[in-house]
Amino acid sequence: MDLKPQVIKKDGKEEYVVLPYDEFLKIEQILEDYEDLIDLRKAKAETINEPSIPFNEVEKIIKKKKD
Repeated sequence: MDLKPQVIKKDGKEEYVVLPYDEFLKIEQILEDYEDLIDLRKAKAETINEPSIPFNEVEKIIKKKKD
C-alpha cells in the first residue's frame, strides 16, 4: 500500500500523522482482518485436542437426515 502521510510537528518533534481518508479506511480494514485472524488462530488452538468428525462422515450424516 502506498501511503501519503502528512507529518505534523510540535516543538520540532513529530507529533501527529494525517492520512487521506481512503488510506485510513484501508488500514482500518487490514487491522480488523488481522484481529479476526488472531481470534481464529486462538479459537483453533483452544480446540486442537477436541474430537472431530471427518467431512465425508458429516456428509453421510446429512444425507441420512434428508432421507
